[in-house]
Amino acid sequence: MKNSIEIKNGLLIFLGIGLFFLTMDMVGLADKNYLRILNAFIVLYGINRTIQYNFHHGKSDYLENLISGFKTGIIGVFLGIVGLIIFVYLKGGESYLSKLSDTFFFVGKTNIIKYVSVLLFEGIASSLIGSFALMQYWKDVVVNSKY
Repeated sequence: MKNSIEIKNGLLIFLGIGLFFLTMDMVGLADKNYLRILNAFIVLYGINRTIQYNFHHGKSDYLENLISGFKTGIIGVFLGIVGLIIFVYLKGGESYLSKLSDTFFFVGKTNIIKYVSVLLFEGIASSLIGSFALMQYWKDVVVNSKY
């Protein structure tokens, strides 16, 4: 399968984000917005693994690797949002969401559609920016590969 590394690392991103937010919820830190920024490092880790894999397997085309990294991030973000929707409804739906939505994006009452839409937009943007930033690093790296 051509995209198997993207799917594998997208699932890794999903698992990392899921475990991170479950841990934050268990220790009572789910409402701390500044800790949520750490999920960007999980997404960057998964994207970097995909790009690194591609370079080590002879795929050095800039645009191909940029798109591959972006697809990896999108898979992880999309699965993370689906997981969030399920989690929110398991924890009580809109009443639980009101506890999470205390950020500058969501002033006042919000619903799951608005919340997920903003997170999807943020995830797409961060995946694209992260892929581009990582490709700026990888474009100058010479890989000594045994393949």
